[in-house]
Amino acid sequence: MSNIKTAITPTREQDFPAWYQQVVAAADLAENSEVRGCMIIKPWGYGLWEQIQRQLDRMFKETGHENAYFPLFIPLSYLQQEAAHVAGFAKECAVVTHHRLEAGADGELVPTGELAEPLIVRPTSETIIGASFARWVQSYRDLPLLLNQWANVVRWELRPRLFLRTAEFLWQEGHTAHETATDAVSETERMLGVYETFARDQLALPVLAGEKSERERFPGAERTLCIEAMAQDRKAIQAGTSHFLGQNFARAAGIKFVGRDNTPQFAYTTSWGVSTRLIGALIMAHGDDNGVRLPPRVAAAQIVILPVTPKADQRAAILAACEALAAELRRQTWRGEPLRVKLDTRDLAGGGKTWDWIKKGAPLRVEIGPRDLASGSVFVGRRDRDARDRQSFQREKFITSAAGLLEEIQQGLYDRALAFREAHTRRIDTREEFYAYFTPQNAAQPEPHGGFALAHWGGDAAVEEQLKNDLKVTIRCIPFDAAEAGVCPFTGRTSKQRVVFAKSY
Repeated sequence: MSNIKTAITPTREQDFPAWYQQVVAAADLAENSEVRGCMIIKPWGYGLWEQIQRQLDRMFKETGHENAYFPLFIPLSYLQQEAAHVAGFAKECAVVTHHRLEAGADGELVPTGELAEPLIVRPTSETIIGASFARWVQSYRDLPLLLNQWANVVRWELRPRLFLRTAEFLWQEGHTAHETATDAVSETERMLGVYETFARDQLALPVLAGEKSERERFPGAERTLCIEAMAQDRKAIQAGTSHFLGQNFARAAGIKFVGRDNTPQFAYTTSWGVSTRLIGALIMAHGDDNGVRLPPRVAAAQIVILPVTPKADQRAAILAACEALAAELRRQTWRGEPLRVKLDTRDLAGGGKTWDWIKKGAPLRVEIGPRDLASGSVFVGRRDRDARDRQSFQREKFITSAAGLLEEIQQGLYDRALAFREAHTRRIDTREEFYAYFTPQNAAQPEPHGGFALAHWGGDAAVEEQLKNDLKVTIRCIPFDAAEAGVCPFTGRTSKQRVVFAKSY
């Protein structure tokens, strides 16, 4: 084990879950709130979410979707209309039963005004959006209906972890209605493609795309498609899902229309979503033992300028030079957008500010001190390299090179994550090898082990249950277009293709 001092302790190798929590805190992304299971997203973390939201929103609108907003509260009767759906979410629902507070005899506030019907705090919106669709859709001419909602949802978590699993989290949920099953399936596949493209191009996350097994489907769906990323402890993180709901929710909500043949028909619907969980996936895939490493495309600030002012009488000149540099950099573009530049004028020691931005993961750090000012140069640190690896640029050269440096960092993070995933993906053909792959070899230091296992599966749900009980391993996805005849190592049944097994978050 290396003896090099790091900003984050414990390291990834020593204790990955504890490392993750320390990184979130050190990078000033979020913190736990007074309400168990809920989080406060701090400005640097929310700025990251804003970039994710802004760029995904553009992609949604380019594919013909419009934004709308639906109520936070859902009548209990709406959930009861779709039996499979309510069964899937029942244990996670927060329920509102009263509508006011009154002072009791001892002065304490007590709930009064019991509601005629309990309200569920939105765990997902299929049922209440379906009720609106039922009013809006009358004819095939009203279809397709393509909507998206940016909102918060509540799913009561017993074991919360910042960004990955919290009782309340932010997300987007797309909901669409279509005339035919073919149209709805095409929509389901198209939106998964949007997520896959976004993960690759903006988050620098290599993901595997495929379909969930019946056991892992979204409650009430006929098909669930997904993208899966790999964390550096070799576990899978579900990074996005897209669901073909068939006519299940349309029948429950009464989404009917007069078809082209003048007969009443039920619509086919879809839903799809990603959440602030993407931030957790990004941290676990790209972070190092000094903190976060942010892909430049989603960093709230791609370049941070740090004035170095050891003497008070130098401060004004150096700040003016930094402000001028920031203005010139903001006039530069990368990937069609102006560079996002932050000038850190806090009155802190230079070393402290530098390490603050290393932990936060700013892609480029630029220092300007008295010597740099005199020589017309800047001192640049890249977050994808060792913290001590800094380079001097002539000022004008850096301005023209900044976009290229960001491109190198973006591509480098993707390439590193892809190489890691490939190194920890194994084709397995026997039960013995499968169990050995996911079983710790050292009880004193059980992680990391395993990764993605590509193994045949004969479609037996009992195998899924057994592997989850024995190893905490599940089928993460059934990859698209990967037909390969073989034999399931667990049952001996014939198999049409290999599927991806992994432990997961």
